[in-house]
Amino acid sequence: MKSFKINMVSTSVLMALTASMLVTGCGSDSNEAEKAVSEVQTPADDAAKSSINTVNRLTLAGVEHKVSYTQLMKSGYEDNGEIFGALKDENGNLIKHPDGTTVICNGTSNSPTVEGSGLDHTSIIEKDGKIHMISQFECQVGAMYTAELEQSNDGTLSLVANTLKFIDQSAFKGGWVHCAGSKTPWNSMIGSEEYEPDARKVEDQGADSDKYYASAKHFFGGDTSKLNPYYYGWTPEVKIEAGEPVYQKHYAMGRAAHELAYVMPDKKTVYITDDGVNDGFYRFVADTAEDLSTGTLYAAKWTQTSAVGGGAANLTWIELAKTNDADIKALVLAGNLKFSDVLDADVVVDKTTGTCNVGYSYVNTERGSECLKFKDVNGDSVVDIKDEALAAALETRRVAAMKGATTEFRKFEGFTYNARDKKAYVAMSAIERGMEDGTSIPKASDKYDIGGNNDIKLPYNKCGAVYELDIDANMVATSMKAIVEGKPLAEADEYGNGCHADFISNPDNVAFIEATDTLLIGEDTSKHTNNVVWAYDVVSKEMKRIATVELDAETTSPYWHKVGNYGYISLVSQHPMEDQDVDQSKKEDSIGVIGPIPLN
Repeated sequence: MKSFKINMVSTSVLMALTASMLVTGCGSDSNEAEKAVSEVQTPADDAAKSSINTVNRLTLAGVEHKVSYTQLMKSGYEDNGEIFGALKDENGNLIKHPDGTTVICNGTSNSPTVEGSGLDHTSIIEKDGKIHMISQFECQVGAMYTAELEQSNDGTLSLVANTLKFIDQSAFKGGWVHCAGSKTPWNSMIGSEEYEPDARKVEDQGADSDKYYASAKHFFGGDTSKLNPYYYGWTPEVKIEAGEPVYQKHYAMGRAAHELAYVMPDKKTVYITDDGVNDGFYRFVADTAEDLSTGTLYAAKWTQTSAVGGGAANLTWIELAKTNDADIKALVLAGNLKFSDVLDADVVVDKTTGTCNVGYSYVNTERGSECLKFKDVNGDSVVDIKDEALAAALETRRVAAMKGATTEFRKFEGFTYNARDKKAYVAMSAIERGMEDGTSIPKASDKYDIGGNNDIKLPYNKCGAVYELDIDANMVATSMKAIVEGKPLAEADEYGNGCHADFISNPDNVAFIEATDTLLIGEDTSKHTNNVVWAYDVVSKEMKRIATVELDAETTSPYWHKVGNYGYISLVSQHPMEDQDVDQSKKEDSIGVIGPIPLN
C-alpha cells in the first residue's frame, strides 16, 4: 500500500488553531491555510505518537466532506454528581482503592483493585427528541453511563451539562468486562460481557484461581462468597424509556466471551462473536422481532474451501438451544449454580488422541481438552432436550463443541453488515493456534487441535485478517472469506512496527458506513506503534488511515452513527500512554467523533 506523506500537528497547536478540532487532528500551523488531509501518515515523531491524529477530509460515495475530530468526554469527567467511568458496588457506593481514591475504569489506574482495559463502546441514540450517549467500560466490575448530547445547526455535537448518569446493573448482580457493542434497529444499545469466568475452574480451585473473577468481589463489598461465575458472560441491552436508561441481560442468547452482538435488519437475527482461543461463532434468532428474550441459538460449522492466506469456508449452523431469558435467569440469580450442576466432566483418557470414556464427548475449546456429557440441570430426574438447552445457554462454547460446531477461532472480534450488498464483515485478530493446521507455530504445540474437529487449517498470521460473509435472504451467513490481511514483518521496522505499517494489524472492531463502499477497521495491536482506524473500500480495495491514537492505546469500537441530518464516526482511545511517564490526565480514555457528515 502506498505511504502518504502528510504534515502532522500536535494537540496543542490544533487547539490554538481552531475550536472545531477540539482535541487533535491533521492540518496546518496558524500562519497558513488549512491543508487538506485525506489520509493520516504513520506517526513518526513524539508529538504525533502521543496525540490523536485524524483526517480533515473524508470521501464517501464519491463526495468529499470536510470533517474534524470533536472530543465528547474523557474518563474521570465529573458532571451531575457522577464520575465518568467510576465503578460502583451493589449498593450504589463508589468502589475505592486502599488509599481511599475512587476506582475509575480507564485501564491505567483501576489496578490493583480491579482488572480491566477501560472505556469501550459508545452508542449514540435519538429518543423522544433527545440525543443519548450510552457508554460501557471494560473492567471486571463493569460500568455503564449515559449522558445527553446536543447538536448545533452545523452538526457539531456537545455534552449537555448535568445529564451524566450511572446505569444501575445490580438487579442482575452487576456488569462484567463490557467490551464492544452496537445499536439495534429499535434504537437501543446491545452490549457485551467478555471473557466469562470458567465455572469449572472456579468450582475446582476457588475464586482466587482467576484474578479477573476474584476482582469482581468488589461489587459485593469485597465478599468473594457472594460471587458466582454464571452471573457473567451474557449480552446486556440498554433501552431509553421516558428519558431514563433501562438495563437487562439476555440469557437466552448464551454465555461466552462476548466481543459483540449485532442485530440484523430483520430485527430477529443476532450474530455473536466469541473473543479468545479456540472459540466459536454464534447466531441467535428471536421468536419475535425486537424482543431478544426468547429464541433459538446456533453455532457455526466451518467447512474450509481455501487455505490461501486467511482462507475461505462454507458455513453451516448447528442448533444448540431454544430457550428464554426467564428460565435461565431463575437458575443464574439463585446464586448457587455450579459447573457440576450443568455438565458432567470426566478425565481425558488419552490427551494425545483426545479419547474419552464411553458416553462422554471430547471437546477442545478455550478451556482446553475436556470429556463432557449432559446432566439433569432442571432437576426432573431425566436428562433430556430441556437440560441440553439450559446447558447450551450456560456453557455455550462447550456445548457447541459437544454438538460438532467449530471451536477453533482465535480472537473473533467485531461484526458489521452491508445491507446494500448483503455482505457482513468480521475481524479475526490473529490467525493462529486452533486456526492453524496441527502444530501452532507461536506456541510450538499441537494441543489446540488434538481430539478436536481441526476444521480450520490456515497458515499462521500474527497480524490477523478481516473476512467477508455472504448473507442470504433469511439473514443466514453461508460463507466467509478473507478480504484484508495483515503483513507480518520478520523484524520490526524503524518505528517499532511488527506488522507492516501499510497493512492492518490485529483488527478488532469493524463498522460499515451504509450506502457507501466504506468499511471501518479498528486495531487492538502491539505490533503497530500507534493503533489505526482504517477506511477500506470494499470495491476498489483501497485502504487509508483515517485516524491514529496515542501510544499504548487501542482504537476500540469505531462505529457509524446517524444523528438528525448528519453522520459521525466514533473514535475511542482506550488506555492511552499506559506505559509512558506522563501525568495521569494524559492517560484517561476518551470518546469523540469524526464529522459531521451531511446525510443528504
